[in-house]
Amino acid sequence: MKRYYSLVQDGATADVDIYGDITSYPWSESDVSAYGLSKQLAELEGVETINVNINSYGGEVAEGLAIYNALKRHKARVVTRCDGFACSIASVIFAAGDERVMHDASLLMIHNAWTSVWGANAAELRKQADDLDTITQASKAAYMANVSITEEELSALMDAETWISPQDALDMGFATSVESFESAANVSQSARASVFAKIAAAQAEEPDDPDDETEEPEDPGEPDTQPDDPEGPEDPEEPDETEGADDEDDKGAQRCASFVSMAFN
Repeated sequence: MKRYYSLVQDGATADVDIYGDITSYPWSESDVSAYGLSKQLAELEGVETINVNINSYGGEVAEGLAIYNALKRHKARVVTRCDGFACSIASVIFAAGDERVMHDASLLMIHNAWTSVWGANAAELRKQADDLDTITQASKAAYMANVSITEEELSALMDAETWISPQDALDMGFATSVESFESAANVSQSARASVFAKIAAAQAEEPDDPDDETEEPEDPGEPDTQPDDPEGPEDPEEPDETEGADDEDDKGAQRCASFVSMAFN
């Protein structure tokens, strides 16, 4: 099923999927706005836990801050999960969780607020830079409510537009836990190794042929009633030793082919 922005309540739990851009003008089904999410949160009744699953490159700062505050003031316990990327303002929404869960294969990205300016004079450009510093401070406040690093260290990370791994997010306090999915032991993607492993296992389980362990009694044969050949007996015909070996090779090849078929099916 395609994942996109949605909010679904099931008993005392609500699940919110933010799998797109955070914008005041949603155009696609994956976009989310503060107005739409806040309205749906207000309609929830009897909810004790809100799970917020995030995979987003971010979007508008104003929308993201409004979503952050709407989640923070809700009486339910909020669990945010980074399912892929939580970048820019999406990482601020991630910070709204009472419990903040990273997956092994997920990343946060934090940076300073930015904008574009056209047709501005020097004074307007200087004011725009000061305004951006003030806007960035709002995001810093959200991060600082959780992190264990200093504000100076946080500012350095944001200045460098930093991607944060799950373990680093946990160490610095951006996340409260890292979730790992269990995998089967000794996983191999080698078809050749799998085939030979199956062959070896099947041969180990195959019972020995009892005919190979017992010797048949020698046949005394019929008494020789034919007259002697005056020219002398012909040399006895020696048995063809390769026939039995060929039969065994054929059987082994058939058995190996059978095991190979089993391995790929």
